[in-house]
Amino acid sequence: MKTFRVFCILAVALAIVTTSCTAFKSKEARSNRVALFDGKTLTGWTVLKCEATVDKGDILIVAGNGLVQTERKYGDFVLEYEWKPLRDDKWDSGVYFRYDSVPQGQPWPPRYQANLLKGQEGNVNDLQGAKSEGLIKPAQWNQFKLTVQGTKASLVINGTPAWSADGLAGPAEGYIALQAEVPGGGQHRFRNVYITELK
Repeated sequence: MKTFRVFCILAVALAIVTTSCTAFKSKEARSNRVALFDGKTLTGWTVLKCEATVDKGDILIVAGNGLVQTERKYGDFVLEYEWKPLRDDKWDSGVYFRYDSVPQGQPWPPRYQANLLKGQEGNVNDLQGAKSEGLIKPAQWNQFKLTVQGTKASLVINGTPAWSADGLAGPAEGYIALQAEVPGGGQHRFRNVYITELK
């Protein structure tokens, strides 16, 4: 009987420790999540070859072909953001990640881009298997959650897993940028931009 009681006490203690560790990890992950956009200014961003502003709490891509780029580089991360095209049709923009420079004379880096082109939303053309369809709400606000870790990446669109792929090459860390492609793809809005760096 004593042995059984000791076993029960140990089992309960182990359950408490496990639950506490899980809660700690969850709390730690939440504490690492930071806003890349404060809803008021473009502090922390650099506007390159385009016009962008803060309008009604959103980043509004106003004009030009260029980038609204983070001031610092990121390696492994979870990037969450909401976006909305202002065109009713043929919209086009994107979110670039893991690049370290833009070629001279070009408005954008060669890769990697989570596309926001109508019909290809969320697809990454240079990453095999990074494709999905039918998960976005046309011409409305959409929520993306992009996870990048090592050579792997995955995307959740509006709460639904869209794809998971392996094969990222190039720098281990790089900038994140919102693409301005207004002449060809129209104005876009972005809001609720958060990043969680993964260690």
